[in-house]
Amino acid sequence: MLTALYVPANRPDRFAKAVASGPDLVVFDLEDAVPVADKVDARGWAVAWIAAFNGSTAIEVRVNAPGTPWIEDDLAALAAVPTVRIRLPKVESADDVRQVLQQVPSARITALIESPLGLERAFEIASADRRVVAVALGEADLASSLGVDGPEGLAWARGRIVSASRAAGLGAPMLSVYPHVKDDEGLRRTCLEGRALGFVGRTAIHPRQLPTIVECFTPSASQVAEAAALLAAVAKAGVADGGVIVLPDGRMVDPAMLGRAHELTTLMQEIESRQS
Repeated sequence: MLTALYVPANRPDRFAKAVASGPDLVVFDLEDAVPVADKVDARGWAVAWIAAFNGSTAIEVRVNAPGTPWIEDDLAALAAVPTVRIRLPKVESADDVRQVLQQVPSARITALIESPLGLERAFEIASADRRVVAVALGEADLASSLGVDGPEGLAWARGRIVSASRAAGLGAPMLSVYPHVKDDEGLRRTCLEGRALGFVGRTAIHPRQLPTIVECFTPSASQVAEAAALLAAVAKAGVADGGVIVLPDGRMVDPAMLGRAHELTTLMQEIESRQS
Protein backbone atom coordinates (compact mmCIF):
# COMPACT_ATOMS: atom_id res chain seq x y z
CA MET A 1 0.00 0.00 0.00
CA LEU A 2 1.24 3.47 -0.89
CA THR A 3 -1.63 5.59 0.39
CA ALA A 4 -4.06 5.68 3.29
CA LEU A 5 -6.65 8.39 3.91
CA TYR A 6 -8.24 9.36 7.20
CA VAL A 7 -11.93 10.23 7.20
CA PRO A 8 -13.70 11.50 10.38
CA ALA A 9 -16.28 8.92 11.40
CA ASN A 10 -18.72 11.67 12.38
CA ARG A 11 -18.87 12.80 8.72
CA PRO A 12 -20.85 10.09 6.91
CA ASP A 13 -21.23 12.47 3.96
CA ARG A 14 -17.50 11.96 3.30
CA PHE A 15 -17.33 8.17 3.49
CA ALA A 16 -18.07 7.37 -0.15
CA LYS A 17 -16.02 10.37 -1.31
CA ALA A 18 -13.00 9.11 0.61
CA VAL A 19 -13.17 5.75 -1.13
CA ALA A 20 -13.77 7.37 -4.52
CA SER A 21 -10.66 9.55 -4.15
CA GLY A 22 -8.56 6.46 -4.74
CA PRO A 23 -6.44 5.61 -1.66
CA ASP A 24 -5.32 2.03 -1.07
CA LEU A 25 -6.72 2.19 2.46
CA VAL A 26 -9.43 4.35 4.05
CA VAL A 27 -9.13 4.84 7.83
CA PHE A 28 -12.37 5.69 9.60
CA ASP A 29 -11.33 7.77 12.61
CA LEU A 30 -13.29 7.31 15.82
CA GLU A 31 -10.58 8.91 17.95
CA ASP A 32 -8.97 12.34 17.54
CA ALA A 33 -11.24 13.60 14.76
CA VAL A 34 -14.46 12.98 16.70
CA PRO A 35 -15.66 15.19 19.58
CA VAL A 36 -16.87 13.39 22.69
CA ALA A 37 -20.46 14.35 22.00
CA ASP A 38 -20.32 12.62 18.61
CA LYS A 39 -18.59 9.37 19.64
CA VAL A 40 -21.71 7.18 19.77
CA ASP A 41 -23.19 8.42 16.49
CA ALA A 42 -19.84 8.25 14.72
CA ARG A 43 -19.35 4.63 15.77
CA GLY A 44 -22.80 3.68 14.53
CA TRP A 45 -22.40 5.45 11.19
CA ALA A 46 -18.97 3.98 10.52
CA VAL A 47 -19.82 0.39 11.44
CA ALA A 48 -23.06 0.42 9.44
CA TRP A 49 -21.34 1.83 6.36
CA ILE A 50 -18.43 -0.60 6.57
CA ALA A 51 -20.74 -3.58 7.05
CA ALA A 52 -22.58 -2.66 3.85
CA PHE A 53 -19.47 -1.82 1.81
CA ASN A 54 -18.64 -4.26 -0.99
CA GLY A 55 -15.84 -2.45 -2.80
CA SER A 56 -12.20 -3.44 -3.19
CA THR A 57 -10.65 -0.58 -1.17
CA ALA A 58 -9.17 -1.74 2.13
CA ILE A 59 -10.94 -0.32 5.19
CA GLU A 60 -9.53 0.26 8.66
CA VAL A 61 -11.02 1.81 11.81
CA ARG A 62 -8.99 3.85 14.28
CA VAL A 63 -10.64 3.12 17.59
CA ASN A 64 -10.29 5.12 20.77
CA ALA A 65 -7.21 4.50 22.85
CA PRO A 66 -6.83 1.78 25.50
CA GLY A 67 -8.05 3.03 28.86
CA THR A 68 -10.57 5.51 27.46
CA PRO A 69 -14.31 5.24 28.19
CA TRP A 70 -15.11 4.48 24.53
CA ILE A 71 -12.82 1.68 23.43
CA GLU A 72 -14.92 -1.17 24.83
CA ASP A 73 -17.97 -0.06 22.86
CA ASP A 74 -15.80 0.47 19.76
CA LEU A 75 -14.48 -3.09 19.96
CA ALA A 76 -17.90 -4.58 20.72
CA ALA A 77 -19.32 -2.93 17.61
CA LEU A 78 -16.40 -3.99 15.42
CA ALA A 79 -16.53 -7.60 16.61
CA ALA A 80 -19.57 -8.03 14.39
CA VAL A 81 -17.66 -6.90 11.27
CA PRO A 82 -15.85 -9.84 9.60
CA THR A 83 -12.05 -9.52 9.26
CA VAL A 84 -12.02 -5.87 10.25
CA ARG A 85 -8.76 -3.93 10.34
CA ILE A 86 -8.31 -1.96 13.56
CA ARG A 87 -5.87 0.93 13.95
CA LEU A 88 -5.06 0.89 17.64
CA PRO A 89 -3.69 4.19 19.00
CA LYS A 90 -1.40 4.81 21.96
CA VAL A 91 0.02 1.27 21.94
CA GLU A 92 2.70 0.83 24.58
CA SER A 93 3.02 -2.95 24.90
CA ALA A 94 2.28 -6.26 23.23
CA ASP A 95 -0.42 -6.79 25.86
CA ASP A 96 -2.34 -3.77 24.52
CA VAL A 97 -2.54 -5.55 21.17
CA ARG A 98 -3.39 -8.96 22.63
CA GLN A 99 -6.22 -7.57 24.74
CA VAL A 100 -7.87 -6.14 21.65
CA LEU A 101 -7.45 -9.41 19.77
CA GLN A 102 -9.09 -11.30 22.62
CA GLN A 103 -12.17 -9.16 22.12
CA VAL A 104 -12.05 -9.09 18.31
CA PRO A 105 -10.28 -12.32 17.27
CA SER A 106 -10.91 -11.80 13.55
CA ALA A 107 -9.26 -8.36 13.53
CA ARG A 108 -6.05 -7.35 11.82
CA ILE A 109 -4.15 -4.73 13.79
CA THR A 110 -2.17 -1.65 12.84
CA ALA A 111 -0.42 -0.63 16.06
CA LEU A 112 0.03 3.13 16.36
CA ILE A 113 3.05 3.99 18.51
CA GLU A 114 2.83 7.48 20.01
CA SER A 115 5.00 7.51 23.15
CA PRO A 116 8.64 6.95 24.12
CA LEU A 117 7.66 3.75 25.96
CA GLY A 118 5.87 2.41 22.89
CA LEU A 119 8.86 3.31 20.74
CA GLU A 120 11.23 1.42 23.03
CA ARG A 121 8.98 -1.63 22.65
CA ALA A 122 8.42 -1.30 18.90
CA PHE A 123 9.70 -4.76 17.97
CA GLU A 124 7.81 -6.40 20.85
CA ILE A 125 4.63 -4.73 19.59
CA ALA A 126 5.28 -5.53 15.91
CA SER A 127 5.82 -9.20 16.73
CA ALA A 128 3.07 -9.52 19.35
CA ASP A 129 0.79 -11.65 17.16
CA ARG A 130 0.53 -12.78 13.55
CA ARG A 131 -2.59 -10.61 13.28
CA VAL A 132 -0.49 -7.46 13.64
CA VAL A 133 -0.18 -6.35 10.02
CA ALA A 134 1.62 -3.03 10.51
CA VAL A 135 3.11 -0.61 12.99
CA ALA A 136 3.09 3.13 12.50
CA LEU A 137 4.09 6.30 14.34
CA GLY A 138 1.75 8.88 15.76
CA GLU A 139 4.27 11.62 15.24
CA ALA A 140 2.56 14.61 16.83
CA ASP A 141 2.17 12.98 20.23
CA LEU A 142 5.60 11.38 20.07
CA ALA A 143 7.35 14.64 19.13
CA SER A 144 5.63 16.41 22.02
CA SER A 145 6.68 13.69 24.47
CA LEU A 146 10.27 13.73 23.26
CA GLY A 147 10.51 17.51 23.07
CA VAL A 148 11.74 17.53 19.49
CA ASP A 149 10.90 19.90 16.66
CA GLY A 150 10.18 19.05 13.05
CA PRO A 151 10.78 15.85 11.11
CA GLU A 152 14.54 16.06 11.67
CA GLY A 153 14.01 15.33 15.36
CA LEU A 154 12.02 12.20 14.56
CA ALA A 155 14.40 10.69 11.99
CA TRP A 156 15.82 8.16 14.44
CA ALA A 157 12.34 7.23 15.67
CA ARG A 158 11.20 6.68 12.10
CA GLY A 159 14.21 4.48 11.46
CA ARG A 160 13.38 2.41 14.52
CA ILE A 161 9.86 1.78 13.23
CA VAL A 162 11.21 0.66 9.85
CA SER A 163 13.67 -1.67 11.55
CA ALA A 164 11.06 -3.11 13.94
CA SER A 165 8.64 -3.73 11.07
CA ARG A 166 11.20 -5.56 8.98
CA ALA A 167 12.60 -7.53 11.94
CA ALA A 168 9.09 -8.73 12.78
CA GLY A 169 8.55 -9.90 9.21
CA LEU A 170 6.10 -7.14 8.32
CA GLY A 171 6.24 -5.05 5.18
CA ALA A 172 7.79 -1.61 5.14
CA PRO A 173 5.66 0.85 7.16
CA MET A 174 3.85 3.98 6.03
CA LEU A 175 4.75 7.49 7.14
CA SER A 176 2.54 9.46 9.47
CA VAL A 177 0.36 12.30 8.19
CA TYR A 178 1.67 15.63 6.93
CA PRO A 179 -0.66 18.18 8.57
CA HIS A 180 -0.14 21.13 6.20
CA VAL A 181 -2.72 20.28 3.57
CA LYS A 182 -1.80 22.99 1.07
CA ASP A 183 1.98 22.73 1.40
CA ASP A 184 2.70 20.49 -1.59
CA GLU A 185 6.44 21.09 -1.56
CA GLY A 186 6.72 20.26 2.13
CA LEU A 187 4.70 17.11 1.58
CA ARG A 188 6.94 16.09 -1.31
CA ARG A 189 10.14 16.81 0.58
CA THR A 190 9.12 14.83 3.64
CA CYS A 191 7.81 11.94 1.55
CA LEU A 192 11.19 11.64 -0.15
CA GLU A 193 12.93 11.81 3.24
CA GLY A 194 10.72 8.99 4.45
CA ARG A 195 11.32 6.95 1.35
CA ALA A 196 15.08 7.25 1.93
CA LEU A 197 14.56 5.81 5.43
CA GLY A 198 12.68 2.79 4.10
CA PHE A 199 9.02 3.82 4.30
CA VAL A 200 6.79 2.67 1.46
CA GLY A 201 3.90 5.12 1.54
CA ARG A 202 2.07 7.70 3.62
CA THR A 203 -1.21 8.37 5.38
CA ALA A 204 -3.06 11.49 4.23
CA ILE A 205 -5.62 13.76 5.85
CA HIS A 206 -6.98 15.16 2.58
CA PRO A 207 -7.49 13.62 -0.87
CA ARG A 208 -5.44 16.39 -2.54
CA GLN A 209 -2.33 14.92 -0.89
CA LEU A 210 -2.71 11.50 -2.51
CA PRO A 211 -1.19 12.19 -5.97
CA THR A 212 2.00 13.63 -4.45
CA ILE A 213 2.36 10.65 -2.14
CA VAL A 214 1.96 8.21 -5.02
CA GLU A 215 4.46 10.17 -7.11
CA CYS A 216 7.08 10.19 -4.36
CA PHE A 217 6.84 6.53 -3.43
CA THR A 218 6.56 5.11 -6.94
CA PRO A 219 9.90 3.59 -8.03
CA SER A 220 11.55 5.48 -10.87
CA ALA A 221 11.55 4.00 -14.36
CA SER A 222 15.30 3.48 -14.17
CA GLN A 223 15.03 1.63 -10.85
CA VAL A 224 12.36 -0.69 -12.20
CA ALA A 225 14.25 -1.28 -15.44
CA GLU A 226 17.46 -2.08 -13.58
CA ALA A 227 15.66 -4.50 -11.24
CA ALA A 228 13.86 -6.23 -14.10
CA ALA A 229 17.10 -6.55 -16.07
CA LEU A 230 18.87 -8.11 -13.09
CA LEU A 231 16.10 -10.66 -12.54
CA ALA A 232 16.05 -11.47 -16.25
CA ALA A 233 19.82 -11.99 -16.30
CA VAL A 234 19.60 -14.37 -13.34
CA ALA A 235 16.78 -16.30 -15.00
CA LYS A 236 18.66 -16.49 -18.31
CA ALA A 237 21.76 -17.78 -16.55
CA GLY A 238 19.65 -20.58 -15.12
CA VAL A 239 20.88 -20.12 -11.56
CA ALA A 240 18.87 -20.40 -8.41
CA ASP A 241 17.79 -17.43 -6.29
CA GLY A 242 20.11 -18.25 -3.41
CA GLY A 243 23.64 -17.53 -2.29
CA VAL A 244 26.06 -15.38 -4.25
CA ILE A 245 25.67 -15.62 -8.03
CA VAL A 246 28.25 -14.72 -10.63
CA LEU A 247 26.58 -13.96 -13.95
CA PRO A 248 28.21 -14.74 -17.30
CA ASP A 249 29.03 -11.05 -17.77
CA GLY A 250 31.05 -11.09 -14.53
CA ARG A 251 28.56 -9.36 -12.26
CA MET A 252 28.33 -10.72 -8.73
CA VAL A 253 24.80 -10.75 -7.34
CA ASP A 254 23.98 -11.50 -3.71
CA PRO A 255 20.59 -12.40 -2.13
CA ALA A 256 20.07 -8.86 -0.81
CA MET A 257 20.32 -7.44 -4.33
CA LEU A 258 17.88 -10.01 -5.64
CA GLY A 259 15.49 -9.39 -2.77
CA ARG A 260 15.44 -5.68 -3.46
CA ALA A 261 14.91 -6.31 -7.18
CA HIS A 262 11.92 -8.53 -6.39
CA GLU A 263 10.49 -5.88 -4.04
CA LEU A 264 10.74 -3.11 -6.62
CA THR A 265 9.20 -5.10 -9.46
CA THR A 266 6.40 -6.40 -7.24
CA LEU A 267 5.64 -2.89 -5.96
CA MET A 268 5.49 -1.54 -9.49
CA GLN A 269 3.17 -4.34 -10.58
CA GLU A 270 0.84 -3.49 -7.69
CA ILE A 271 0.86 0.20 -8.62
CA GLU A 272 0.15 -0.53 -12.28
CA SER A 273 -2.62 -2.95 -11.35
CA ARG A 274 -4.28 -0.33 -9.17
CA GLN A 275 -4.07 2.30 -11.93
CA SER A 276 -5.54 0.04 -14.63
